[in-house]
Amino acid sequence: MNPQPPEDDTAGSRLVRVQHRIQEACRLAGRPADAVRLLAVSKTWGADRVLELATLGQQAFAENYLQEALDKIDACAGRSLEWHFIGPIQSNKTRPIAENFHWVHSVERDKIARRLSDQRPPDVAPLQVCVQVNVSGEASKSGCDPDEAADLARLIVELPRLELRGLMAIPEPTNDAALQRARFGALRALHQDIRSTLDQRAGPETATSFDTLSMGMSDDLEVAVQEGATLVRIGTALFGRRQTSDVRPLP
Repeated sequence: MNPQPPEDDTAGSRLVRVQHRIQEACRLAGRPADAVRLLAVSKTWGADRVLELATLGQQAFAENYLQEALDKIDACAGRSLEWHFIGPIQSNKTRPIAENFHWVHSVERDKIARRLSDQRPPDVAPLQVCVQVNVSGEASKSGCDPDEAADLARLIVELPRLELRGLMAIPEPTNDAALQRARFGALRALHQDIRSTLDQRAGPETATSFDTLSMGMSDDLEVAVQEGATLVRIGTALFGRRQTSDVRPLP
């Protein structure tokens, strides 16, 4: 038997493989193939790699590091890309985030939400916002306590330049599929509870737009999709493994 040739590792082949994984996970979960959006996490990779994927049809990109993101947004200004901020947010960073991103997944405090709303330019669409929840209970993890998420969600609904879209979580890394499922399932259940509350208090239109579960990454996207993810944040499977020296400190 002839040995198998090495797997193609071009940007196009990686994108196709990730898309196939998402579609297959949706099929196994009994969900439509287009039920889950792919968000390409481009942190630490250059604008050339973003543009390479954009040429292949990927339009939504996520960044953790603000200055790096602003440089890339500027370098990619000729393309109609959708930029998501997914990193921790310091108070002194809210203005450039409010001015340059379409989505923010990492709102965990009322102060940050208020500043983002106040600093969002009035001539652009409201900033699409997810509440980040610490479903693992780890002290080192960002995100609000699950018991605080509903109150933060209701506050965001009242802020004029924000649109509440859903919840986000980054559970602890684990190879335990049962634990992965439990973490993602907890976020899904919390999302359902908050959506029901919004329907009663803010009306069905607000509840309907609260449609996003941002959860799942390269190593666990299948479990996340099984548990109801509507958006998966994929970096390594799209761009390759980062070298240790590429890892940057938080802004």
